[in-house]
Amino acid sequence: MNHPLHQPTPLSADHAQPRSGPIDTSGWHTHPFPWAHPTLLAPMEGVSHPTFRKLMAERGGIGMLCTEFVRITDQRINPRALAREVVKQPGMPLSVQVMGNSVQHMADAAGLMANLGADVVDINLGCPSPRVVKKGVGAAMLGDLGLLERVLSAMRAAVPGVLSAKIRAGIERADHFLAVGRVLQNAGVDFITVHPRRSADFYQNVADWRIIRALKDELDIPVVGNGDVWYAADAFRMRKETGCDAVMLGRPSLRNPWIFEQIADLAAGKTPREPAGDDLVALLHDVAEHYLAVYPAERLVIGKLKEWLTYTARAVSPELQLRHALRQATVTGLLAEVTTRIAGLPASEVDLNVHGHLGYERRGSAIL
Repeated sequence: MNHPLHQPTPLSADHAQPRSGPIDTSGWHTHPFPWAHPTLLAPMEGVSHPTFRKLMAERGGIGMLCTEFVRITDQRINPRALAREVVKQPGMPLSVQVMGNSVQHMADAAGLMANLGADVVDINLGCPSPRVVKKGVGAAMLGDLGLLERVLSAMRAAVPGVLSAKIRAGIERADHFLAVGRVLQNAGVDFITVHPRRSADFYQNVADWRIIRALKDELDIPVVGNGDVWYAADAFRMRKETGCDAVMLGRPSLRNPWIFEQIADLAAGKTPREPAGDDLVALLHDVAEHYLAVYPAERLVIGKLKEWLTYTARAVSPELQLRHALRQATVTGLLAEVTTRIAGLPASEVDLNVHGHLGYERRGSAIL
């Protein structure tokens, strides 16, 4: 059946405004997962590698870490290559995400990942990249419910533990996400994560949390919400507005690596950290130190730093012109440029407050 959100009414603009006041944290610790926190670090292509996961885990507050997707082709499975993907942090569960559309190869890969120690095996049904979609994988699989059922049923038979799926609202339209959810549930998936944008949207427009709420109302399995949770307070609001069982954060964790810690502190009744300019400077030095210890070529490290800075720069005024740091060709030059521009900046001028007091980001909503 068509859902009334297949041609969504645009969300009202008030969701983009800063919010303040008390945060309702009641019920936060009530969730169906065996993790300490109902939060997940999202799988992000080119980002969610072991060093990034280690950096984030050290800051605390994360319930489960997720790998970037592991591409499974029609070629013979290489167990040694797959084993390199299962890099865990002490005391932290790990979800390993696989992406492909071959029934047998996806089943073989899923079973192997489970045997290698993955706490959760996840299938990528949301990647919107054109080079991925044109191969019929990622979000492209949302358009073939029969293929979805065959692949997920085979994976279910191969995985003795937890199996999950991460989806988008659709490809060009968001008119059958409920049907997708039912297929996944019937195939035996233990929970799903939904990013409520279509593949065609990439990361444009605002995440429509009403889609998360509709799936939660429809399905019997847990639903994890994802999309435009830019500030710590938004995580609690997402669960209240949608009823979702946990919250997954991806790009917001690059913008604010303390966001999981802030969420955990709020849930525990503690005063959360309010990062200032010096904190951002120290963060980028820490990132550089971790990457320099792993990557042999500085060009690789500078690329990773610029990736972080692209998002952290969104938390400060454009007038500070942090984009100039992105033009630097060396790690030393980049760090010096950032230090010059934001060292000593007070927390009041950095948009990393739990409420988003400066309102630089547009948050999702399930309310018109």
